[in-house]
Order: sequence, then structure tokens, then C-alpha cells
Amino acid sequence: MKNGLEDVIAAETRLSDVDGDAGRLIIRGISLEELVEDSSYEDVAALLLDELLERPIGAAELRASLGRARGEVFVHVQAMDGTLTDLPPVDAVRALIARLPDGDDFGTALLLLAAPAVFLPAILRIREGKAPVAPTPSLSQSADILAMLTGSLPTAEQVSALDAYLVTISDHGLNASTFAARVIASTKAGLTSSVLAAISALKGPLHGGAPGPVLDMLDAIGTEENARKWLGQALDRGERLMGFGHRIYRVRDPRADALKGALVPLVATGQVDADRIRLAEAVEQAALAILRERKTDRTHDVNVEFYTALLLDALKFPRKAFTGVFSIGRTIGWIAHAREQALEGRLIRPRSAYIGPVPQAA
Repeated sequence: MKNGLEDVIAAETRLSDVDGDAGRLIIRGISLEELVEDSSYEDVAALLLDELLERPIGAAELRASLGRARGEVFVHVQAMDGTLTDLPPVDAVRALIARLPDGDDFGTALLLLAAPAVFLPAILRIREGKAPVAPTPSLSQSADILAMLTGSLPTAEQVSALDAYLVTISDHGLNASTFAARVIASTKAGLTSSVLAAISALKGPLHGGAPGPVLDMLDAIGTEENARKWLGQALDRGERLMGFGHRIYRVRDPRADALKGALVPLVATGQVDADRIRLAEAVEQAALAILRERKTDRTHDVNVEFYTALLLDALKFPRKAFTGVFSIGRTIGWIAHAREQALEGRLIRPRSAYIGPVPQAA
């Protein structure tokens, strides 16, 4: 028995492989570095869904179909009231997704891929007292998300940056939310049920809720000169340094470098605060140095959360919405895993070891 199922193999998958010792992520046989350089969100979505739905679909058809699906789910924005908009954004997204049909076909998959991309910008605008912006079917998923968020067409650099983020987080092995999706799918429940379970797992701070606090940390540090002192005091208090360390990776998280690279065009074109990026780089170096000194039992390198926070902040997403943005990208992985489990797997039914009291013998 391994508490937390550490290193327990619970499924076979063709979708992604996480090599924590080498710091490598492979999605459908392609390295993350290659995917981020050459692929859009639609490219990777088509790649992950290949052979898992009732018919093949290419990236071009997926883009067109997904554009129409965004228009279909936008009608559910009308269901939002004060009860929903008062919830944390990811909870409001989850509630609206629950309105969708619980099928297992391509049409359901499209609605689920479109739903968080439409619902999250609408929720954020309503919370600010603004009217939701209807989707534009002709735009790509990333371009439309940003247009619905801000009310204006994004720049090419912004679209590229969001594409890089959505590709980077599209799938990542059998993490907590993906495992939750596969458990639900193993019962033969529909894709919507699997996605709802996954979002419920994602919102926990030990899984998808940490990027926002990275910005809180940078705000508290303030200047490059203060980085080492602040970080040392945080460790003295027993606090975790946000954006560092990972359950699987024993070396640098490859997704961190992918997202750091996605920020470069935004910096070069003046679309992000260069001083903020320099502060983050100084904090990164100071944190790595002090962690090497104090945490000698294992490596604590930068993880995906650190540069996720900077990238989403640069794209004007409020930090309380970061978990919701993560759900936009990871939904494709959840759907692919749910379909793979439903097609090839068994009902997931592990056993537990009872350690409670037992009745006295007569």
C-alpha cells in the first residue's frame, strides 16, 4: 500500500508521458518543446483526440467546429445571476458547465472545449459590471478568449502567448484532476461528468490553485535587492516558496521554460512590464540558490506555476481567475483521458486497508 498512490501505475495511456528525472514531457509522441514552437491550441486538441471519437478530425475542421460551439454555449451565459457571479470564477464556470448534455460523442466534446473558454471571460466581465462579449466563430480559440475578455482584438503576440500556455498545459500524465476524470469515465458516465469531477479536483490549492500566489510573492518582495532576504524569512517561517518544487519533477519543469519563452515576444514589443520580468528572474535565481542551500534532501526547481502567473498577468487575466484559465487548456486532456478510459479501461475500483477498531469476539 502506498499512501497517495505514489508511483502506483493505474492506467495505460497513449496521450502523454512525464519523465520527472529527465525533466521531459511528451504528448502523443512529440516533445513539449516542439509542440510549443510549431502548434496552436487546435493542433494539439486534434492530436489528443485522434482515434478517441467516432470519426477522425483535423485541426482545421476542429477550429471551425469549435468556433460554432462557442456560439452555442454562449446562450448559457444568460443563466448567470448574482449567486453565480459571487462565486470564485472557477466555481461559476463549473456550475455553467453542469448545464451541458452529458454525452460521450464529438458534439459533447466540442461543447466542453468551448464552455470554459466562453464562460470565464463572461464571468469576469460581469463581475466588473461590463456586458459579456459574444464569441466570434471565425477566430481561433486563443484569439477569441482574449477578445471576449477585453472587448477588442488581441495582438498576434498575445494570441501566440496564450496558444503557448494552452498547449503547454493540455495534458500532463495522471495528475489528480485527470485521474478524477478517468475514474468517472470508468463508470461509463458522460464526458460532462468527467470534466466536472476534474474541475473539482483542479480547484484545490495543491493542484491548480497556486499560480496566483506567485504574483502575491513578487508584490511582497518588491525589489530585486530584497529577494534573498524575503525568501529566507519565508522559509524561516516554514512557508512554501510559490512556483518552486514539484511532486514528479526532480529537475526543472520543462513547462516553465516553454512559458518563459512565450513571454519574450511580449517583452520585446513592450506589451508587458519589463521591470516585472526582471524582478521575477531575480527572484527565481535567489530562490534556486537558497533552496539549494537549505533543502539538500531533493531538488526544488522552478515549476510551471511561476511563469504561468507572469504570462496570464501579462494577458490581463486577474489572478483569482488563473485556475479557470488552466481549466480551459486542460479540458482537452481530461476529455482525451476520459475517452481512452471508457474505450479501453475497466471500472476503477481500488481497495483500502482498514485500520479502525474491530468488534470483540463473542
